[in-house]
Amino acid sequence: MEDLWRLSAADVATLVKSKKISAKEAASAALVRLDAVNPKINAVVDHRPAEVLAQAAAVDAAIARNEDPGPLAGVPVTVKVNIDQAGFATTNGLKLQRDAIAKTNSPVVDNLRKAGAVILGRTNCPAFSYRWFTTNLIHGDTKNPRDASITPGGSSGGAGAAVAAGIGHIAHGTDIAGSIRYPAYACGVHGLRPTVGRIAAFNAALPERPIGPQISAVSGPLARTIGDIRIALAAMSAKDARDPWWVPAPLEGPAMPKRAALCLNPEGLNPVAEVKAAVADAGKRLERAGWVVEQIETLPPLREAAELQTKLWLGDGFEAQLAAAEREADPGALACLRGNRTKVSPFDVDTLSRVLTRRATLMREWLQFFEKYAVLLMPVSGELPFPDGLDMRDDASFARVWHAQLTQIAIPFMGLPGLTVSTGLVGRIPVGVQVVSGRYREDLCLAAGEAIEAGGTPSAAIDPAG
Repeated sequence: MEDLWRLSAADVATLVKSKKISAKEAASAALVRLDAVNPKINAVVDHRPAEVLAQAAAVDAAIARNEDPGPLAGVPVTVKVNIDQAGFATTNGLKLQRDAIAKTNSPVVDNLRKAGAVILGRTNCPAFSYRWFTTNLIHGDTKNPRDASITPGGSSGGAGAAVAAGIGHIAHGTDIAGSIRYPAYACGVHGLRPTVGRIAAFNAALPERPIGPQISAVSGPLARTIGDIRIALAAMSAKDARDPWWVPAPLEGPAMPKRAALCLNPEGLNPVAEVKAAVADAGKRLERAGWVVEQIETLPPLREAAELQTKLWLGDGFEAQLAAAEREADPGALACLRGNRTKVSPFDVDTLSRVLTRRATLMREWLQFFEKYAVLLMPVSGELPFPDGLDMRDDASFARVWHAQLTQIAIPFMGLPGLTVSTGLVGRIPVGVQVVSGRYREDLCLAAGEAIEAGGTPSAAIDPAG
């Protein structure tokens, strides 16, 4: 079958399980697609075709033995280069970590494999996964397949670019300040930041993470359909005892009335007209699907949450992070740290205590908000996807980027789930909406996301723009 790369993950798994195609055929098609388009966008920075085909052969062998191959049977997926995959370097975009070869898989890779997925390759990220742009000194620049002049997003920019260009059907990403939601937005696909504790994470090849990332960083899926996000979430969220934060929460929570809050201008974000129009349009799609949508002006604290998240993410161990960035000599990483120094440093025990104490208060306010509303619709970013490298242009541009990302940075501070739903294009520039819900209510995000998706033109794999 030609153009297998265009299909959804769900369709590929169905074809493989029904023996209409083999996992090896799906893997071979994915490798051909990778070879055809990856040189133009540099989304995948490490892959081994022989290992890919061996994984696929194992899926086919399981099917031949009449064993259940799993919900992602034979589906080619990519994983970000900042998680452990046995035999590969967990570089996180760093020359400093080119020799950090993993001896074991992270829980995410193991859970994807157990679900029958075939790991196609490893996707690019900025140095230290700091930015909403994807460049580094070890793997090079990743380009947005829709328009090379705009960022593919970050830090999971390789993931967003890969799945948009049909390199794999699902991409793994990580998110501490928008690193799944923004690449999905920038590349015109969907991306889910799950609740903290939903998907087990651990990298044995690297030191234990500080408390900030432990309570706010997550792994999650990017895909071209919400249905594929749903399947990927179920696969990735299986138990793994290596993550003490993992929670055995059900994937489906108690029924709630279909009531959504819609906020066009959260806390002085002042989005551009195209962003407001996309959020308003998503609200209309929900209404047509039977939801009650209430436009509101005021939310629980977002700007304070974003400021505290930045402090917790970058302030804890700031001097050590800056020293590492200076050794790496990555301009983007240095710009991120130096540009935020006055906001996050100094950081001491009293600061940490105050931040964590305040976190409980803000979490409470947000959880009470989601007792009234099943979901919140708001912008992913205050702007359309940025010109590539905008944060490096000058101080004003750096400040502009960070201001626009308010809603992305804030949500992780409360550990909440957030879903980017791609809603269309402005010319050839993608736009979308962010759907947020209460803890472990990814099901509500996905239900709203499916209604929004169904009301518009579905996302589809594309050939990279010339």
